[in-house]
Amino acid sequence: QVQLVESGGGSVQAGGSLRLSCAASSSSTSMSIYCMAWFRQAPGKEREGVAAICNNGRANYENSVKGRGTISRDNAKNTITFDMIDVGPDDSGTYFCAATDDRYYVAPLIRSYYKVWGQGTRVTASS
Repeated sequence: QVQLVESGGGSVQAGGSLRLSCAASSSSTSMSIYCMAWFRQAPGKEREGVAAICNNGRANYENSVKGRGTISRDNAKNTITFDMIDVGPDDSGTYFCAATDDRYYVAPLIRSYYKVWGQGTRVTASS
């Protein structure tokens, strides 16, 4: 059984920066994680992929965070970190960490591609 534990989030002033971290804990018999991602869900909206990265080091970003966000991964520890600058109100929402053992060349930003989800951490960016 794989569990994803998120940290970071909270209130952020407009123009400020944000750091989210996610650590995967699993038993030796559980799945071998290959890709991990962050998704964001604003109230009343669909959950959308924000940034993702796979063991091959290839990262993928949603258009609105390109140039502002950086996702990194420690494969040995199965952790990912997402840093974003110039945060604005549109970045607000609940951020979910996700993981899959499927092997993709390009880290997917589609919800259905991921098998395990964290509980979410809320980010509120004020103007």
